[in-house]
Amino acid sequence: MAILMAVEEGNGEERELLSDRIRNALTDEIGAGVLAAGTALDEQQIADRFGASRTPVREALRQLAVSGLVEIRPRRGVVVTRMTAERIMDMFETMAEIEAMCVRLATYRMTPLERSHLLRLHDDSRTMVEVGDYDGYDTFNREFHESIYRATHNDFLAEQAMAVRTRLSAFRRTQLRQGNRIFRSRDEHDGVMEAISHGDGELAARRMRAHMLNAASALDRYIAAQDGEAQGRTSEE
Repeated sequence: MAILMAVEEGNGEERELLSDRIRNALTDEIGAGVLAAGTALDEQQIADRFGASRTPVREALRQLAVSGLVEIRPRRGVVVTRMTAERIMDMFETMAEIEAMCVRLATYRMTPLERSHLLRLHDDSRTMVEVGDYDGYDTFNREFHESIYRATHNDFLAEQAMAVRTRLSAFRRTQLRQGNRIFRSRDEHDGVMEAISHGDGELAARRMRAHMLNAASALDRYIAAQDGEAQGRTSEE
């Protein structure tokens, strides 16, 4: 497992940053199959690994539980959730339709200020892609899509989109590490932004749907590659 350098804990902001680092590291390991379904996660072991107290560890595990990656069982601890590839793909398919609906409405309803904010986010992501900043791009990607949800000016739809996105957040993060997916992701955002700028909600919806399904395909290839590497290591032992 990857070992991160210990981070001194200080104020609340620093503890929050540490919990994010712990969550991201565990997310990547679950997505890559390093932490297999059913694996028990011990708070103290994780705290020792990251040079942290249990407080940021508990917060990281709570966030993983919200996304459905782990289960917190009373008196039995925390275990990695068993998720099938079919279940994950079903979730991506659902998310693709929700995202398409959101961007179609947002194209027609967003204010000039909201459109400017979305464009600025997209422009700022170029550097992250060029330097391979996966954590930075993951944060940007979340804000980019959530800005579209808000721009629908439909609170109920935005809430539903956020709920499904939260369940898929770990897998959306993981798929960015497959091949050149991070470059393709930004190119696909570029196509969505072009459709929005032309006021073509239907085209924006089609491109967003394709964007999400491409992400699902990238995740499928990533999982298959990790499985292949794991089988290769096993045969060598």
